[in-house]
Amino acid sequence: VVDAQGENAIAVASGANAELRPDDIDALPQSLFDGARVLLTCLETPLDTVARALTRAKQAGLLTILNPAPVGSFCDRLELLELVNVLTPNQLEAAELTGSDLSKTDSLAMLGHLRRLGAGQCVLTLGADGCLVVSDRVETIPAVPVTAIDTTAAGDAFNGVLAVALAEGRALVEAARWANRAAALAVTRRGAQPSLPQRHEIEA
Repeated sequence: VVDAQGENAIAVASGANAELRPDDIDALPQSLFDGARVLLTCLETPLDTVARALTRAKQAGLLTILNPAPVGSFCDRLELLELVNVLTPNQLEAAELTGSDLSKTDSLAMLGHLRRLGAGQCVLTLGADGCLVVSDRVETIPAVPVTAIDTTAAGDAFNGVLAVALAEGRALVEAARWANRAAALAVTRRGAQPSLPQRHEIEA
């Protein structure tokens, strides 16, 4: 459901995602990992499956990205953050992961907490305010000003383009700038897959 301001409310029916098992990850050929540079995953599949994918990716030397959505029971498995090179929560997810009160805790404190728990680098998405990148330095990347029609695929666009940019060798801050532009384009269109921008649009 999308309101007049373009904000969405989503009900999740996991379907086949809930049936993906660690054995399915074990069955993947090693060549699939050896030929990759980045693994991007989220929490829409069982946690044991996510853990196995992250483990195999790390063993193969891949850069690992975790979008911790939906947080769910991940709070009980925070040791998995040690397998994550780049964590990409939004503010609500970061607060849930750290047990923080958003009205009393600033973003840097939450991300610092997550990094101490094991996450390598963090990119906090801030919706209409852009994103915050925390690694060996802190950088705020302002949002691209647009009129939002439908925010449904903003996170998908952001994370997908971030992964591609990092796989192509871009530094995290530059990759986040690309991802920011992709998310901005996505919210100007209706739908999920149909709203995802093409590369030439991001580069324009």
